[in-house]
Amino acid sequence: MTSFILFAALLIVAVIAILLPPLLRAPKPSTGADHREANLAIFRDQLAELERERENGSLALADFEQAQNELQRRLLDEVQPAASAPSETRPGRKTALALLVVLPLAAAGGYALLGNQQALDPLQRQARITPQQIEGMVAGLVEKLKENPDDSKGWLMLARSYKVLERFPQAAEAYGRAGALVDQNPELLADYAEVLSRSQGGDLQGKPTELVERALKIDPNEPQALLLAGAAASDRQQFALAADYWARLLAQIEPGSEEAKALAAAVERARAIAAQGAAAAPAGQTAVANGSAVSGEVTLSGEVAGQASPDDVLFVFARPDEGPRMPLAATRARVGDLPLRFRFDDSMALAGGKKLSDFKTVSIEARVAKAGKAQSSSGDLFGTLSGVKPGSQGLRLLIDQVQP
Repeated sequence: MTSFILFAALLIVAVIAILLPPLLRAPKPSTGADHREANLAIFRDQLAELERERENGSLALADFEQAQNELQRRLLDEVQPAASAPSETRPGRKTALALLVVLPLAAAGGYALLGNQQALDPLQRQARITPQQIEGMVAGLVEKLKENPDDSKGWLMLARSYKVLERFPQAAEAYGRAGALVDQNPELLADYAEVLSRSQGGDLQGKPTELVERALKIDPNEPQALLLAGAAASDRQQFALAADYWARLLAQIEPGSEEAKALAAAVERARAIAAQGAAAAPAGQTAVANGSAVSGEVTLSGEVAGQASPDDVLFVFARPDEGPRMPLAATRARVGDLPLRFRFDDSMALAGGKKLSDFKTVSIEARVAKAGKAQSSSGDLFGTLSGVKPGSQGLRLLIDQVQP
């Protein structure tokens, strides 16, 4: 709307700028006076000529009087406009003022009467697609896919359309027909898992969990996959695992936002429930977990301390020394919490089900994430202990390096 009004105003200004100068310009000295003076001189010459002819006797008295009267009449006709000129006003200036006022008002009034005023409202200009129109487009897409069933992009579009219509079983089926387009994309795998779960009444176990795990193998920090993985772990009453998934997601959310607050509360509840469950666990299970646990303390070197602030995010995690570098366990804190005590055991296993006790040695890494995310980035501060055997206690991990 603003652009249209500005354009219309500029157009009116341009028209006025073209019309006004000739009307407002001071008139040049009139040539009418010169013309009248020339005519008067001619009249005087003609009158003198008439008098000479009368004196010479070549013109009769009656003819002289008639010619003299004709000259006098013509003289009066010539002089009369000049006498009345001073009393006339300048119509050009009045016209200019009228245009200046009337033209914008006329344009606005004309648009108000004849124009489409709703077109000035950006909300009115937005396309309003009704559910019936979406249904029509979906039906047309279904017909096209019948003719070309190998169109992966078409199946993906159909899946998303069914999701908008909350027709989750059909959406899940369409995702399944999209093939490799979904299989290699962690975001689409997570979306597929969600619609499949919703088509099963919210149950994430089984294939939805498999899809989530595949998504996290491609991208360990895919947000929707982390959210669903935490929910699936919570459904299995693996609350420590759920808390870890959600903590990894929390690291990617803007601190202080409503989403961050809600997720942080869920992480704390899951950890509290996990702690209660560990306290009530049978002695044999506790002994197994304790036997593979690693624990210690993280500190920050004075050489790099000036590059960190108390609110910077701190991650501490365990990785296998050999094989995939997927974290086995992780925790999240702040630089202000240093020195920080940590403890990892099999109950804190992350995606894929791998545990500390499955490996001969692991690495423990602490990282001050300047970007607030778990993945490393330039400027991060970190420290690493390698070759740590499961069951090691009293470890000392010093953060003393800067990521190039």
